[in-house]
Amino acid sequence: MNMRATASPLAAELKAHTGRFTDKEFDWNAFPSNAGFPDLARAQMRYVGAGGSPKVGDTSTLKADNFTVSLIYKEPGKYAACHSHEIEESFLIIDGALIVGWERDGEVCEVNLGPKDMILNAREIGHGFRVDGVEPVLMSISVDVGKPLPPVYHYHPKEHAPELARAFGAKPGETIKFDPAGDHPLQKLMAQYVIRHVDQPTIWEDAGFSRKVYVGEGGLGHDTCRKEMWGVPSRVGIKGFVRDVEDAFLVLEGSLTVGWEDNGETVEVELGPRDLVKTPAGRKHWIRNDGAGAATVWHVIGSSKGDDVVYEAA
Repeated sequence: MNMRATASPLAAELKAHTGRFTDKEFDWNAFPSNAGFPDLARAQMRYVGAGGSPKVGDTSTLKADNFTVSLIYKEPGKYAACHSHEIEESFLIIDGALIVGWERDGEVCEVNLGPKDMILNAREIGHGFRVDGVEPVLMSISVDVGKPLPPVYHYHPKEHAPELARAFGAKPGETIKFDPAGDHPLQKLMAQYVIRHVDQPTIWEDAGFSRKVYVGEGGLGHDTCRKEMWGVPSRVGIKGFVRDVEDAFLVLEGSLTVGWEDNGETVEVELGPRDLVKTPAGRKHWIRNDGAGAATVWHVIGSSKGDDVVYEAA
């Protein structure tokens, strides 16, 4: 059903839960602590909640329950100062290559992430990121709580030498490179939180689509939210299902139709690249790919607990 052809309350609700990339703008002033430091410049596009930004009054973003979703754009040569949160925060790389550093007691371990790789930044661990490549980075950041506390900065250039801040606190020549088989405590810790897209097994559902589990059973096991990468071939769809928590579909490639049902009424909306739909807990919903090409979709679920959803082909 074309949403523009109906004015039903359900259609209006679905539209209100849809974040269109073309309706949004990147905010270059989302992080006041970066003001006056050009090397820290980055832009945020908010979809669900405010993420790590203090701009909680943004009416263009969807209300956050158990997680936030935003896009971050970072240009070559720029970095984010080392900081920590009280909750997990994931970085999913969409375009470009990003260096993420973890700091503890003045020691820093760095990992290089490429497209579709993810790191789940651990609670209370200092972390920052830097773009050393030749192309900008676009990534999706999810903080696994609706309203995170302000970040705690460890090595900000307003208090430390720029060279030290850019290296997240590591002295020259003392950065530890990420090695999942390494013996250093930071290497061992980081290895538990890094997901390489190519290393995750592809799960083919009987309904005809694929899943790669990033956070949850089969991926990183943590107690906040589940996160998966779905591949939906052309002309594949799944029947409606219900969760007791909210979930969100963010299209990375291709197109995806998301449908809702309530009291026998059905409405649908088609998403393009970087469009998102957040479905509230208890709402029956489904997906379908009417496009000519496959769709790649980032799926965030507001609980770490497994559910009884059995995906069935439409």
